[in-house]
Amino acid sequence: MRLTKKSHSCVRLEKDGRTLVIDPGGFSEEDAALGADVILVTHEHPDHFDEGRLRAALEADPAAAVWTLKSVAEQLSAAFPGRVHTVGHGDAFTAAGFDIQVHGELHAVIHPDIPRVTNVGYLVDDGVLFHPGDALTVPDHPVRTLMLPVMAPWNKISEVIDYLREVRPERAYDVHDALLTDLARPIYDRQIGALGGSEHLRLAPGATAEL
Repeated sequence: MRLTKKSHSCVRLEKDGRTLVIDPGGFSEEDAALGADVILVTHEHPDHFDEGRLRAALEADPAAAVWTLKSVAEQLSAAFPGRVHTVGHGDAFTAAGFDIQVHGELHAVIHPDIPRVTNVGYLVDDGVLFHPGDALTVPDHPVRTLMLPVMAPWNKISEVIDYLREVRPERAYDVHDALLTDLARPIYDRQIGALGGSEHLRLAPGATAEL
């Protein structure tokens, strides 16, 4: 499987000529969802879900489909009947040759005064990759590659390190990094790499890795 990092929390997976994209939001490239056979969205926040990007991808390919939670599905399902599927914690399905399990229920706490929205994470192909969205969800399954939300209004570096220790993947790649400046990256790389207990890696937008 080939992983391509897109900007912020969006990633693209390719296997056997099929493509899966997770979280092509407003901080990712305009064409991030185009060409995808399967699109997964973790939650409704605009840096993870951009309605225009999803509509463009679904209109460009009549066979493309979306799997997501209810709050996002409701915004798309009327325009694309039968192609927008609602999922929640504990669900499992196969799409375009990718086996996917759904883990998690709520977005991490931003502030106690801000209501928490629903958030789900996606475990792909028996743990080859896990993308938690905006939560520190620990799946009840071994994870080889963790997409690590490294910097957000709802986390701090100690939580990121403890999350990495708890999941214990073989490797972790940064996501949710659009707000992380180049000046701060070496600090995060050094501390997460030294304390996380797993190989900590970073891909620039557009760069790829074989999983």
